[in-house]
Amino acid sequence: MTQPEESADICYSCEALRGKRHISPAEHIYDGRYWIVDHAWPTAVVGWVVLVLRRHTAALHELTADEFAEMGEALARTVQALHVETGCAKEYLACFAEADHFQHVHIHVVPRASDLPHELQGPRSFALLKSTDNTLAPVADVQAFCARMRAAMAVGGGPLP
Repeated sequence: MTQPEESADICYSCEALRGKRHISPAEHIYDGRYWIVDHAWPTAVVGWVVLVLRRHTAALHELTADEFAEMGEALARTVQALHVETGCAKEYLACFAEADHFQHVHIHVVPRASDLPHELQGPRSFALLKSTDNTLAPVADVQAFCARMRAAMAVGGGPLP
C-alpha cells in the first residue's frame, strides 16, 4: 500500500503548534503568548533550539510590535540560559523560513561550541541538522536539556536586567 503524498503547502510548524506533529522529542522550553521555544529535531547538537511564532506568517516584516517585543525577550532569555547550560563560545541566530514545509517564521538559536570544527562554523553549522542515526543527539539528552532550560528560563519570570 502506498502512502499518500503530502501537500507541498502543509506547514510542519503549524501542525506542531496544533499538536498534530512534534518539533522535538521533548516538551516546549518556553510557551509565550506569541512564541514557543522548542528544541530543533533531528540534530546532532544538544541545545539547538528554535523560537516559533504561534501564528503562520513567512516574513519578519509581518510581525506585530507585540510579537517583536516578546521575541526580543524570549531571545534574550534563551541565549542567556543556553550559554549557561552549554558553555558555548557564542550563539548563532538564523531566520530563513524557506525550507519545504517550514515557510513559517522561526528563529534558530545555535550554541557554537569552542571546539566546533571550522568546516561547521557559521552557516555551515546547518549541516548538523542533517544528522544520521550515528550522529543524532540522544533523545534522553535532549529531553534532560529541555527540562533544565525550562527551569532556567522560569527563574525570576520578569524582564532581564
